[in-house]
Amino acid sequence: MLMQPADASLAAQKHELWLYYSTNLQVDENVNKLEAVWRKAASAGYTHVMLTDSKFARLGELGSMEKKYFANIQRVKRIAAELKLQIVPALFSIGYSNNMLWHNPNLAEGLPVRDSLFVVKNGQAELVPDPPVNFGKPDWKDDSVAINGNIATVENAGSNARFVYKLNLPEFRCYHISVWIKTDNFRGTPEVKVLAGERSLQFQNLGVKQTQEWTRHDTVFNTLDCDKVNIYFGVWGGGRGKLQWKDWKTEEAGLVNVLRRKGTPLVVRNADGRVLSEGRDFDKIQDSKLGNEPWNGEYTSWHEAPIIRTRLPAGTKLRVSWFHPAIIYDGAVMCCLSEPETDELLRDEAKRMKAAWGAKGYAMAHDEIRTMNWDHACTNRHLDAGRILAENVTMCRKLLGDSDAYVWSDMFDPDHNAHAGYYLVRGNLSESWTGLDKSVTILNWNFDKRDKSLKFFADRGHKQIIAGYYDSAPEKIREWLASAAKVNGVTGVMYTTWENNYNDIETFARICRESPSW
Repeated sequence: MLMQPADASLAAQKHELWLYYSTNLQVDENVNKLEAVWRKAASAGYTHVMLTDSKFARLGELGSMEKKYFANIQRVKRIAAELKLQIVPALFSIGYSNNMLWHNPNLAEGLPVRDSLFVVKNGQAELVPDPPVNFGKPDWKDDSVAINGNIATVENAGSNARFVYKLNLPEFRCYHISVWIKTDNFRGTPEVKVLAGERSLQFQNLGVKQTQEWTRHDTVFNTLDCDKVNIYFGVWGGGRGKLQWKDWKTEEAGLVNVLRRKGTPLVVRNADGRVLSEGRDFDKIQDSKLGNEPWNGEYTSWHEAPIIRTRLPAGTKLRVSWFHPAIIYDGAVMCCLSEPETDELLRDEAKRMKAAWGAKGYAMAHDEIRTMNWDHACTNRHLDAGRILAENVTMCRKLLGDSDAYVWSDMFDPDHNAHAGYYLVRGNLSESWTGLDKSVTILNWNFDKRDKSLKFFADRGHKQIIAGYYDSAPEKIREWLASAAKVNGVTGVMYTTWENNYNDIETFARICRESPSW
């Protein structure tokens, strides 16, 4: 049975109306824009601002911009004080970890590649596809796809428009897919998907423009523990206009984005299984383009692979194992939660953020953690994914000391992302919520299962802020508030925009105030 709220809970709810605000405080003009929006919000009755900036993860390495940046922090604090807005800075980029990986791109969580075949030729070991992959005629296609030679065409498709190859591939190998795409006012989303049963192995967006001349698009996937995959080229749900694909192929990938740290060992063996020595049997291997294009913390899925230079005899066969990061959607990469250096960066970030802001509370940015528990740093702990995350969030909470702490709900919600089979996470994320102290307030954004989610966290004794709006109709907050009325401890709502759309903040506030349950 759902609990009925106490009068005190309803009274507390009236006091917190939050605004989510993302910016870059290095730019003076951004502070001017911030001030205009915050004044509008304060007039509408907002009380808190959750503030994010990618530079929060590297306050100690701002270089020549440091003086200006910290001056703008002080200016923002003065604006908030005048408007009686409480700033809640966000820190700990666990999930979308690119900000943290700016310090060391090798700290990305690594997917394992095992025993790829290399053969020595002319002083270097070259990758030999094992086995080679040849695309012939697709195994099947939708009727809306017309294939003529090496060109597939889709025009004004009203439903799915895909062609598919079914492949048997070795487990734990890395593959590169390339395809040329041309569009003419095409309104749809061309995708390359790699599925193994119901499991997806590739999540990176291609970034196809509505109209473009022939352009090559690349992506990479790891077979993980799957030996049968289906590679889809196509559009789900159809699209208007014209889309063409040509020269699609897949090939086993070399050491692109090879990670070099203790928890992601690179191992080279000869035909007898003997482990060869880096620096003696072959030169040091490092990918100079790992996580630094166009700047540190940003990863490209495909570029020229590092070369294994060696003085071993020509024809020598080698089996090479290594780890590489997964790139999700538009470039998101996850850090490894089990590397000691990750903990060091989190401790340094907490110290610097508390010194810079002196805030009453901070939001822990654990959110959509889509790669975890594959590299040796994780697997050697012999813990399931949920326990690894639980220990990390417990540590992060302690780093905030007596400050109020908030965290996004999704990775700790069994009815959202805290379960088995989530993206490229190895194992089960269940029990991650055991790492949350009751003092942590949940920023709940599980709209689809809001009744179950709100009750789950309420039963665990957590206060909750509803993260509503999400660039949709502001009226949807009414459904959230109706569900919130059934539980104790919902103390506020947050206008949450990812598109920096602040046009509805007044309407959102008015709807909240007028709601019977608010």
